[in-house]
Amino acid sequence: MTLPATAPAPAGAGSPHADAREASRRRARRASRLAAFGFIAPVVVFIALFFAYPIVRTLQLSLQDYTFQSYFTGQADFVGFANYVTLVQDRLFAPVVRNTVLFTVVSLVFQFVIGLALAVFFQRTFPLSATFRALILIPWLLPVVVSATTWRWMFYKDYGIVNALLGTHIGWLSDPQWSLWAVIIANIWLGIPFNLVLLYGGLQGIPGTLYEAAALDGAGAWRRFRSITWPLLRPVTAVTLLLGLVYTIKAFDVIWVITEGGPVDSSQTLATWSYKLSFEGGTDQSLSMGATVASLLFVVALVFGLLYIRTQRKEAAA
Repeated sequence: MTLPATAPAPAGAGSPHADAREASRRRARRASRLAAFGFIAPVVVFIALFFAYPIVRTLQLSLQDYTFQSYFTGQADFVGFANYVTLVQDRLFAPVVRNTVLFTVVSLVFQFVIGLALAVFFQRTFPLSATFRALILIPWLLPVVVSATTWRWMFYKDYGIVNALLGTHIGWLSDPQWSLWAVIIANIWLGIPFNLVLLYGGLQGIPGTLYEAAALDGAGAWRRFRSITWPLLRPVTAVTLLLGLVYTIKAFDVIWVITEGGPVDSSQTLATWSYKLSFEGGTDQSLSMGATVASLLFVVALVFGLLYIRTQRKEAAA
């Protein structure tokens, strides 16, 4: 009787050496994953502690009745969206929103227009061009508190340099009709270098041959700007305006140092109003109402932040 032949095992399969090699590869993959988690863990912890927790805590406070007494009693009732209703019905809500929109829009428009004009001007090569560009960046390099304090001195009614140059006697810091414009002027001055740097970098990416060809065709300066510069600069323009809007709408220090939102809340914006409700109300201060205003600002900044990310993805895909 003949026994059936047994099928041969694959080469190397089940052998001690193959098992050892497979185990070694698994250990290497596991070590690689652990190393990746180790590198990313500090970033995750940082974001969780300094970004996620403050946002979650702010949203939580906006849904509670957390007052001055809550510091000591630890009691803060859950009130749902009652704080948002109270905020919208407050007599200051409409003026503060109007100030915030005016402050943001006027600042953005002038920062962008002046920054673009300077970027186009410095696109030419001339002696001391780099030096002048560096001088214009000084407002960006100085701490905002220093710049704002300097502007406060310049806006003094009796001996400020602004009134001396204009030959006027305007109460920039004491007249409710002018206080908001004072902080807008200071904020425009602070934001011009940011726009200049981004737009100048965008202009450097436009080939000079396009301008040479347009000049040979007889195109003037305005036609070259309208047909070459503006279309090719549009992606950088979108990013510049979106980032500028996010930075401007939550501007706090420049307003607080110059006017503290006054006089009579005439230069109050959502950012300064949030601080005032939280910490400047004495025994009537309410962290919940301040957190409610901050939550509204967060939602607005989040919307424009998502627009910025979408713009970046479109540019990457183009």
